[in-house]
Amino acid sequence: MTVVEDNDAGGMRWVRRRLLSPEMRLGQVESGRVRLQTLVLLRWLAIVGQLVAVLLVTFWLEFPLPLGLCLLAILASAGLNIFLTLRYRKTIRLPDWQAAVYFAIDLAQLAVLLFLTGGLQNPFALLFMAPVTISATTLSLRSTIALLILSLIYVTSLAFFHMPLPWKPDEHFVVPDLYLVGNWVAISLGLGFMAAYAWRISQESKRMSAALSATQFVLARAQRLSALDGLAAAAAHELGTPLGTIALVAKELLRGGLTPEEMQEDLVLLASQAERCKEILGRLSREPKGEDALYSRLPLHVLLDEVINPHRDLDVHFSVSILAGEQDAVEPEIWRRPEILYGLGNFIENAADFAKSEVALIVVYTSGKIMLSIIDDGPGFAPDVIEKLGEPYVTTRPRSLARGTGADTDTEGEHEGMGLGFFIAKTLLERTKAKVEIANRQDGKAGAQVTVTWPREAIEADSPFPLKA
Repeated sequence: MTVVEDNDAGGMRWVRRRLLSPEMRLGQVESGRVRLQTLVLLRWLAIVGQLVAVLLVTFWLEFPLPLGLCLLAILASAGLNIFLTLRYRKTIRLPDWQAAVYFAIDLAQLAVLLFLTGGLQNPFALLFMAPVTISATTLSLRSTIALLILSLIYVTSLAFFHMPLPWKPDEHFVVPDLYLVGNWVAISLGLGFMAAYAWRISQESKRMSAALSATQFVLARAQRLSALDGLAAAAAHELGTPLGTIALVAKELLRGGLTPEEMQEDLVLLASQAERCKEILGRLSREPKGEDALYSRLPLHVLLDEVINPHRDLDVHFSVSILAGEQDAVEPEIWRRPEILYGLGNFIENAADFAKSEVALIVVYTSGKIMLSIIDDGPGFAPDVIEKLGEPYVTTRPRSLARGTGADTDTEGEHEGMGLGFFIAKTLLERTKAKVEIANRQDGKAGAQVTVTWPREAIEADSPFPLKA
């Protein structure tokens, strides 16, 4: 349900196919490739920590432990790091399966060290959570589950098979079985919880990033097309004169009776006018500049009329009220930015889809701010989604209410609600420093209300490009 789709249907269909794929709807966003340098650095930190712990226990606490075997396990991990550093470039990104293999090697090395130093009696057994948590934030769900299962196997095995916990030679330290069971349960639950929590947070972040990338993609395409529309209109106007001249000269040539000199003069004129047409059309291939008509400054009521126009064929009535909140306030003139046009257009179209008979636009402006309320007389927002509206993939409709707008649909006359309309509109408007509030009507009547508030100076700036995304 976006205005962007009308202006750039191909781009929006691509975004819908990408964002509404089964993997995206299930939250299984494609995992990023892990940098080898990151894994090498984390392993060096683990090696330093393990070495310090082993040496402190041996030489400071003077607890007996198999120092040679422990140092051999640590040396093996260091050797792997040296091999990876020499074999690959630091900037290389590892595929999912290869990173999972390296994490599995780290788990095996940690299991060997814990086997040599008391198994689950060793408090450092909780370090099993580190590789699994890192995997949950960077690797695929399949790799994370595999590493989680491997960790649980190691934890369970170490509860039964391990060498004695290093302790004072003249004391016999016995850990109660109940404590070991509790430690096993705590580590197992911690592994599962940390993996699930980290994976969920990671997926939410990736989904938000994907949705923002899609929004930027659509906006960039639509902005270029809108600029092209402005140039095309100007070119069409300018083409009128040379094309009129060409038509006149062609008629003279068809009538005949011209001397060679007159014919040569007409042919030169035809060539010059054709060259002028070529020059005018060539502007369409050049990068649009800030002075193009796309960025013209418009009174607020004119801009609102432009945003509403594409939706006037819907079976709802649009009413616009523009009120001065202060006695000396002057109606603002704002830049005709794509963010404002598309953002307001999304909200207005959504209101028209759900309205029974009327959509009201009420603007109150002062010397310091501009507040626009879009109010419909439809059913309003459901209480269970109103707090989440504006986030990607949250929708108020199971099916689009396409009222003959010609929107691109997946099935006959309807398509599944994407939940991206409010997200796109809110994101675009917030780029112009707007504050967007979504609620149900406060006057006791049924319906929804979206209020957009700008600091006045933000959209009355001297340049059409004062803001950064």
